Amino acid sequence: MPAKIFDRIEVDPRIHHGKPVIAGTRIPVHMVLGLLSNGITPDDIIRDYYENIIKEDIFACIRYAKSLVEEEEVHAVS
Repeated sequence: MPAKIFDRIEVDPRIHHGKPVIAGTRIPVHMVLGLLSNGITPDDIIRDYYENIIKEDIFACIRYAKSLVEEEEVHAVS
């Protein structure tokens, strides 16, 4: 059973080994973030890669990643 962990993002141990995906799809958040990091625009992602999602899904991936970074604690090692 999928568990919603963030706005439009869910995890299901049966899909991609429990990695976060866009809700109602099998599209991993990390794939969308990877495309964005390579300079591909949201419109191009929808048109060329994942026509069954909308821009709000892509923005939810960004918000999810932002929330993880905000909560992350980094400790310098010297």
